[in-house]
Amino acid sequence: MNIRENITNETQKKLTMKKTMLILLIGLSLCYSDLSAQELLPEVKVTAMRYKYLSAVDNRELPQPVKMLERMAAEYDVKSSEYYDDQYDEYFISFYLPDGYVLATYDKDGKLMRTAERFKNVALPATVARSVANAYPNWAVSNDVYLVTYKEESGATKLWKVLLKDGDKRRRVKVKEDGEIVR
Repeated sequence: MNIRENITNETQKKLTMKKTMLILLIGLSLCYSDLSAQELLPEVKVTAMRYKYLSAVDNRELPQPVKMLERMAAEYDVKSSEYYDDQYDEYFISFYLPDGYVLATYDKDGKLMRTAERFKNVALPATVARSVANAYPNWAVSNDVYLVTYKEESGATKLWKVLLKDGDKRRRVKVKEDGEIVR
């Protein structure tokens, strides 16, 4: 290594060190400014008004979009809606995503009475997938539809409509939440 290469290596090390120190100083100053600025958040009102619905439709294996729409339906406040008028007995509210929807019915007091839900190509829960695989071992799941009907009096009914393929053959199967194959 000659003197010129040695000087360039030392210069590069110094530049790298300076850049590192500059980044560290900027990072620390940003952290300090975030800590010093306190923001007052609005008060949050927590209600357990629709816990019955959420516990009836709950399935920890369902994907986030399904859970999100169900939570939106549970948290919706009919009384604060611009369309609210206490002369009507029921309100029909729809919540949509590209692959699914929740149609909810509320009474005039804002109580969630019933829902009809439909989601396309939802990952099958382990119980349902295992049941289908055991009953149709050489078949593959092509499409599925997840259906939920909730009624305040009777709770939730969950059903998967599954389209199976085996080469050129197709078969439609309905499966309950517990894995029982209906058809």
